[in-house]
Amino acid sequence: MTLTPSAPPSPAPTATTTLTLTPTPTATPTPIPATPEEVIAYEMQGAFAYFWEQANTDPNSPGYGLVRDRYPGSPGIASIAATGFGLTALIVGVEKGYITREEGYARALGTLQTLSRMERVEGFYYHFVNLSDGKRAWQSEVSSIDTTLLMAGVLAVGQYFGGEVQSLAQDLYDAINWPWFLDEKRQMFYMAYRPEEGFGGYWDFYAEQLLLYILAAGSETHPVGPKPYLTFTRHYARYGDGRPFIHSWFGSIFTYQFSHAWIDFRGRLDPKGVDWYQNSVEASLAHYRFAEALDAKYLTLGPDAWGLTACDGPKGYEGRYGAPPSGYDNRAHFIDDTVPPAGAIGSIIFTPEQSLRAMLNYYTLEPLKGPYGFKDAYNLSQNWYATDVIGIDKGITLLMLANYESGLIHRVMMDEPHVRSGLANLGFTGP
Repeated sequence: MTLTPSAPPSPAPTATTTLTLTPTPTATPTPIPATPEEVIAYEMQGAFAYFWEQANTDPNSPGYGLVRDRYPGSPGIASIAATGFGLTALIVGVEKGYITREEGYARALGTLQTLSRMERVEGFYYHFVNLSDGKRAWQSEVSSIDTTLLMAGVLAVGQYFGGEVQSLAQDLYDAINWPWFLDEKRQMFYMAYRPEEGFGGYWDFYAEQLLLYILAAGSETHPVGPKPYLTFTRHYARYGDGRPFIHSWFGSIFTYQFSHAWIDFRGRLDPKGVDWYQNSVEASLAHYRFAEALDAKYLTLGPDAWGLTACDGPKGYEGRYGAPPSGYDNRAHFIDDTVPPAGAIGSIIFTPEQSLRAMLNYYTLEPLKGPYGFKDAYNLSQNWYATDVIGIDKGITLLMLANYESGLIHRVMMDEPHVRSGLANLGFTGP
């Protein structure tokens, strides 16, 4: 199945007229105005098409259903996090009418069957695998957070489709030995494990890992209690005159978004009284105000282009892109005027007005557009546009836009029994 995002109509032809004009080297075509609904439809259909087409679609392949990490770069490499987003994308595809329910069910079931055959370590998956057979690629790590994002997709399709999909989703989730990835002395989850090296890194500072604690606490076979959730550092800071909030180390905006793609934190408080939804609202506003303050200094950054996050840049992939507050002294983040569309779009449930303003701007930039929606990033100061789209960035835009439109993914996941149990076991209160 090939999905082609709709393009704006071409201007109506006019009668040929001979005119004498003075050439203007800087003149560019005036973009055709679009409505917010048209731009949202463009990005959602394009993002879904990425997950539908840039997966292993050979039903006889041992890698069936795995989703490419990026396109057109890194051919043959899948990401388990992108696969988690891709599974969840099937729900959007069915509800939007991009595919039939039968097509979605078949892709979900085949993908879960692939996952059940793949090499795992205590139920956890390697971060990057070969698209063709699901085997470890690049000597990549066994990843706690990427497995978590994968499991979010697994549980989502299980809850949505039911039947054999739900049964297999339960088996995959039950197989994860969450305590194995925990340093019991520090009561912190490790980030990674490599057979050649052992464990490495800690989830010791706030980032995108909230979902990890929820799924670990909701397990019936290998649960982890609330201690790790209460142990990581929660450093409050503010940008400018904004309210203080708990920030991530680099201040990358994806860290305030990923868990929220599946979990609806609105109206919920944790045992320390933290409202994580409002925390992400404040973080998103800080990103917007930071870009607004730099509008005169940079060509890209401004109120129409904001939300700095890990993405491709002129010198390659850069994980330090972010905005203050960062670190302990606001020096951890890095900027070079590169802006990823996924940054502002992924915050649309937190800052709808500012996010839609950015989307409308991105839509006027033809080099930023492609068959899978917006490309990963751009930098007007260096006259650079990304050539790739990245799976997790397409995933956060698709899921957040679906939640903005109808609360779709939130409605599915907040009815999922293990999610409900996980939140309760961590001590969350609210609806």
